[in-house]
Amino acid sequence: MSCSHEHAPMAGTVSISAPTLYAMVNDIWQSLEAAGTFGLLIVSGHGGNYVLSNVAQEINVRGPRIALFPVHEDRSRARIDAGLESGSGEDMHGGEFEVSLLLHGAPHLVGEGIEATDHSAPHRPHLLTLGMAGYTTTGIIGRPSLATEAKGKAILDSFSRSAEAHLALIGPDRRG
Repeated sequence: MSCSHEHAPMAGTVSISAPTLYAMVNDIWQSLEAAGTFGLLIVSGHGGNYVLSNVAQEINVRGPRIALFPVHEDRSRARIDAGLESGSGEDMHGGEFEVSLLLHGAPHLVGEGIEATDHSAPHRPHLLTLGMAGYTTTGIIGRPSLATEAKGKAILDSFSRSAEAHLALIGPDRRG
């Protein structure tokens, strides 16, 4: 579940509001904390879930309780570790990064001819106003032609290492 309003009106987009996502995460955390859970790792597969940063900051005021993953640094490290050719600015959606992950984890979901769908829109100054439709008609902003299964595996391996560091910060030994 995600705040994906910038994807509207593209087919298949289902979005919840930022207050709903905030309330859901906050309610889930309160329930887990009441049950004695030490921490919560929120894994977000969508960069547009800006409100998750706010809920993490607020819950962590009393000490490390929840971690948001992956953050910018985790994605940047994964790009380097996997040897991606495209940069994060040009590879926003359906490009080398995401298609490599799919080729590794669910190759049957990658459509025929994806390698011919590269689309460049590296400057998106009005994304929050125009949405993705202001920059692409296909939903792709990036270079899926550069994607490989091996890069997807390397991204996931890097993410595994990064997740360990986040988990160490919210584990039982770190509670305030």
